[in-house]
Amino acid sequence: MNAAAPVRGTWDKVEFYTSYFLLIVLATVIGMRLSFDTVWQMPTVDLVLSVIALLLVVGSFWFARHSRRLRLWIIAFASATQLIPMVIRQPVLLFPLLGALIPVAILVGCLVALSKKSANVRPPQGS
Repeated sequence: MNAAAPVRGTWDKVEFYTSYFLLIVLATVIGMRLSFDTVWQMPTVDLVLSVIALLLVVGSFWFARHSRRLRLWIIAFASATQLIPMVIRQPVLLFPLLGALIPVAILVGCLVALSKKSANVRPPQGS
């Protein structure tokens, strides 16, 4: 009769904080990469893509604050603009990136498990 209602918002909180953390990290990495352009010249394509990605990442804190889909697309685009040109120029960099997929897959699995965990379930108390 009084069945436990599904907890809503758990995944939203996990995704919200994770995506904002990723956006902060991406803004930092892209900003540092652009600041190093004054010392080591980047190819023009990389420079243009990095500027666009930085503008999107910084702007997403305002215009994508209510859209999960838009935040995830911006994260994917900004990551791709940093990784794809690098791998095209130096294909050997693909191996460490493939190795980095292991902890990323573990993290995604943990986030999915957290999103499905019910808040009403309490762990057993130790004696």
